[in-house]
Amino acid sequence: MITLVHMTQAPARPQAARRRHDREIVMLAVPAFGALVAEPLFVMADSAIVGHLGTAQLAGLGVASALLVTSVSVFVFLAYATTAAVARRVGAGDLPAAIRQGMDGIWLALLLGAAVMTAVLPTTPALVDLFGASETAAPYATTYLRISALGIPAMLIVLAATGVLRGLQNTRTPLYVAVAGFVANGLLNIGLVYGAGLGIAGSAWGTVIAQWGMAVVYLVVVLRGAHRHGASLRPDAAGIRASAQAGAPLLVRTLSLRAILMIATAVAARLGDSDIAAHQIILSLWSLLAFALDAIAIAGQAIIGRYLGAGDAQGARDVCRRMVEWGVAVGVVLGVLVVLARPVFLPLFTSDTAVKDAALPALIIVALSQPICGVVFVLDGVLMGAGDGPYLAWAMLVTLAVFTPAALLVPVLGGGLTALWATMTLMMTVRMLTLWLRSRSGRWVVTGAAR
Repeated sequence: MITLVHMTQAPARPQAARRRHDREIVMLAVPAFGALVAEPLFVMADSAIVGHLGTAQLAGLGVASALLVTSVSVFVFLAYATTAAVARRVGAGDLPAAIRQGMDGIWLALLLGAAVMTAVLPTTPALVDLFGASETAAPYATTYLRISALGIPAMLIVLAATGVLRGLQNTRTPLYVAVAGFVANGLLNIGLVYGAGLGIAGSAWGTVIAQWGMAVVYLVVVLRGAHRHGASLRPDAAGIRASAQAGAPLLVRTLSLRAILMIATAVAARLGDSDIAAHQIILSLWSLLAFALDAIAIAGQAIIGRYLGAGDAQGARDVCRRMVEWGVAVGVVLGVLVVLARPVFLPLFTSDTAVKDAALPALIIVALSQPICGVVFVLDGVLMGAGDGPYLAWAMLVTLAVFTPAALLVPVLGGGLTALWATMTLMMTVRMLTLWLRSRSGRWVVTGAAR
């Protein structure tokens, strides 16, 4: 069911306003965190099930999953841009227009998904070869990717529909759908891989069925809301084009961030086997911590968009300030947890002393940088909610330009993994400065049903 919670209220005393903001943030961020964590569990479940088939199958799954995730993750703007646009309409009190805006995003997702699927299917063997799969792993990677490509349109529909519900201030339904999808994926994989004896193909089919099931559930929820409020379901060329234009800057931002992560991994690979192994462990932890901070950012997208849509500029500024405080506080807590958990965390991944020695100092840097990350994620979400995509694109390009030479100098100057993660902290610091300057300028505060 499409529901709205905590619509913009009349001005309140500072203490009361802070409590209201806190309730809004918690109500949106906690379910969002659950949904974010559920998503990577798909890959983990597939890996656990396929891993028992053999090393070659698991290696093939690793290559295919990396290609699949890359093909889909670059379109995460479908969720971000849709959230901001829908939230503005909600704030303006025009729920039919909000759902109509969301439908434009879903239609765009369907078109992009069909295009990507059409491109991936005939080029699957070439993509697997380009990714460097071994002769034994390549056939399994090809099988998995070719079947999984059929689920790409569903994955993009899920992204866009998730954005619609977030914009409607509803993060609980995405959580329920994500958990149900994870359970269905696991059961289908076990049944098809072992029960039906389909091997890695069964894992791919199980994931495709689960993804399309999630997409259908989302569509049913959105279509019911559209019917209830009299919103049109027809594809609107102008609306789809507007959604694409709003998402283009966020695509640049996402590609720039992906480039930074790829450069960091490439540099780590040149530092030696122990360093690249330690880097992968730390990167996995960094990504997990990012889920907690991204949940606050998602709340920011929805809440800021709603306040601006309602014409409440001061309310948007106030909730932005409160979310930054949340980001810093959560960052401090996460940093402390990383330091305390390091004796237990590293042995979970490796017993190699050289890998542990390489990872430990870099892990401390990650812990110390968490408050910075908290500010970055929150302000990123605030500016997304404000529809300030062009600035976010520019800021990430600047960050990429600063990070790239710094990272490439690490092996040249004889630095190790600690130096590399110091450059990652530099990258996050540059992002924080560019986002903070924008938030201080107030230029992101543009009120109205549409930016």
